[in-house]
Amino acid sequence: MLLAVAAADLWWMASAGYELVYAPEGAASVSVHYEAFAGPFCLWLGAMLATLRAFGWLLKRGLPLALKLRLPFFSNRLAPLVAASLARQQPLLSGALGLVALAVSFAVSTAIFNATYQAQSRVDAELTNGADVTVCGITSAALASGLLSKLERLPEAAAARVMQHGYAYVGNDLQDLYGIDPRTLGDVTHLANAYFAEASAAAALNALADQPDGVLVSDETVTDFQLRRDDSLTLRLPSGPGQAYRNASFRFVGVVREFPTAPKDSFLVVNGAYLLSQAPSGLEWTILIRSKGDPSRLALRVSRLVGPIAGGVKVSDVVSAQRQIRSSLTAVDLRGLTLLELTFAVVFAVSASGLSLFLSFSERRRSFAILSALGAKRPHLAAFMWSEAAVILIGGGLVGTAVGGVIAFALVKVLAGVFDAPPEGLTVPWVYLFSVVALTAAGVRLHLRTLLNRPVTGELRAWV
Repeated sequence: MLLAVAAADLWWMASAGYELVYAPEGAASVSVHYEAFAGPFCLWLGAMLATLRAFGWLLKRGLPLALKLRLPFFSNRLAPLVAASLARQQPLLSGALGLVALAVSFAVSTAIFNATYQAQSRVDAELTNGADVTVCGITSAALASGLLSKLERLPEAAAARVMQHGYAYVGNDLQDLYGIDPRTLGDVTHLANAYFAEASAAAALNALADQPDGVLVSDETVTDFQLRRDDSLTLRLPSGPGQAYRNASFRFVGVVREFPTAPKDSFLVVNGAYLLSQAPSGLEWTILIRSKGDPSRLALRVSRLVGPIAGGVKVSDVVSAQRQIRSSLTAVDLRGLTLLELTFAVVFAVSASGLSLFLSFSERRRSFAILSALGAKRPHLAAFMWSEAAVILIGGGLVGTAVGGVIAFALVKVLAGVFDAPPEGLTVPWVYLFSVVALTAAGVRLHLRTLLNRPVTGELRAWV
């Protein structure tokens, strides 16, 4: 029932196009539908209960079948005894596996969601700023060319590219106009597939590069002018002083929804070389720079270089832009909360696995004492305990990882409206997840060694 509720809730969310943040008439606001979070919550609980049922069935039916088929790890002399012991402990082991899966799913879902949030927050800020470091307000092509050559030689700069910005009339609508080199713009800024409609970022930019007079327009412009692919579009471009404009013909090649430094309403993207041939004046030049290290340090170096050369030029970096964004929840710094959550997730995973093994051993101390009295050695007892540990950790780890990944995906989908462009995929913090696995395995190994070193024969005297 819980899984059915989760599926229905997630289907409703996807079909209704639910967005957490919306902007009626340009004023961004937040509208939280808390029922949207019922899907991930029910999915988490339902998956855990389904895990208990499935694992219980596997212990009861799967182990005997594995023995009959003589599968690997079930062909040694102790295998029948170990398998019978595991099957007999089915209720206890199912609960232990569920606890471990719960801890692992929490760690995985928390880590993936937080990593995706942090990465997309950076992408959101880069969309606003344009690149790691942006130099804007340059009024002449000669000055822009001179600055570009100097900025490219900075040791902290990985790449630098020029973009033109101006204005053009589409009918009676004045829109921002951007001139770019589609082949090289991706060297300095992130261009997500979500920025473009009907095609990936690479396909849209290739279409623009292959058509020298091509133009990418917004959805609103396509609707207003009933444009179709390869239609001719006449723009009025500035041609000189006195606000004089001249007509220039462009060819519609695609739809753009977001673009670095562009406003949220309608704008145009064209080839920079063709734009300069049609409107050599009335343009402002912007230099986008990708940093090799800290963007703030590169921005300081760029400011010192640009200041004496060109007055009125503004230098900004993505770190400052990330702090200043107030139009969405990505302005919230979650680093402290993230550290707390991830630390708790590690402690939870290690503690859950250790507690599961401790409870299992406590329940079976009498059995181990009897085995010892019958002549079982420490390696024999270790075979039982390591088998239980392997079943609990491997089963719980695999189930927890799968459930945690699905929950993280659902949460990212719920909160996709927070970002100007939704994430293209999940960001997986592999280092953290491997650290969780290593710490959990180390904790279990230490705990098992401690339990094996504790004598069990004293239990017989207590019962006698």
